[in-house]
Amino acid sequence: MYKKIVAGIFVILAFLPLGLQAQEDESDTAYIYATYFQCSPDGESRADEIINTNFKPNYDAAVEHGDILGWTWMQHYVGGSWRRALVLVAQDMNSLLDASGALGEIISASSPEAGRAFSAICSSHEDYIWQTVEDVGGVAITETRGAAGFSVYMQCSMADEERADELVREVFAPIYNRHLGDDGLTSWNWLSHNVGGKWRRALIMGASDHKTLMRARAAILEEFGDRKTERALKEFNKICFTHQDYMWDILIQTAQ
Repeated sequence: MYKKIVAGIFVILAFLPLGLQAQEDESDTAYIYATYFQCSPDGESRADEIINTNFKPNYDAAVEHGDILGWTWMQHYVGGSWRRALVLVAQDMNSLLDASGALGEIISASSPEAGRAFSAICSSHEDYIWQTVEDVGGVAITETRGAAGFSVYMQCSMADEERADELVREVFAPIYNRHLGDDGLTSWNWLSHNVGGKWRRALIMGASDHKTLMRARAAILEEFGDRKTERALKEFNKICFTHQDYMWDILIQTAQ
């Protein structure tokens, strides 16, 4: 399955301008390869066991060797049809694709039965490659998010996305930063679409537990009622006009 995932990404990248690919590889941007799975509910615990037993040692080794910066396995708590998510983080696109392809080969060779069992449970998926946005985010993308995650996936006008990034950087980021701490968020980041489906931006947050996360989120939304922030929010909502919320249980997270 992972061979097919990586092959699909290479097909998409083939249509990117060569200059754009080079520019991305040379930047300080971190790249996030996320695979969102739809799974059979009665087999999800078995899928988690397979990830922990057969996949985790290989992904942990990739982090230890510096092939990737980190990886995460998450389970659905509240949201849409995605039931599990596998997330890899690397410092550039080449490292991300190299590591993903190599890991797929290793897992296929070392535990083919486990791979087939996992694919039978989580039989369909969607792939995205996200990238961090310069100077936006409370902590490094590899910092521990905590046990609870909240993700807002947004559909935006491609012509105005950079303006949305500016609004996040200049108006919203200071608010999110004020709510980082032991009794609030452990992390937050703003991601832009590089490869994938309809979602163009993602706001991701983490906290020690879901109740703490939701209290922090409520406090952040209350601050959005400020007049200046309210004007920016109206402009932002015209650009990013629909969204899907997910709450995640973060089952595994390994980082350098």
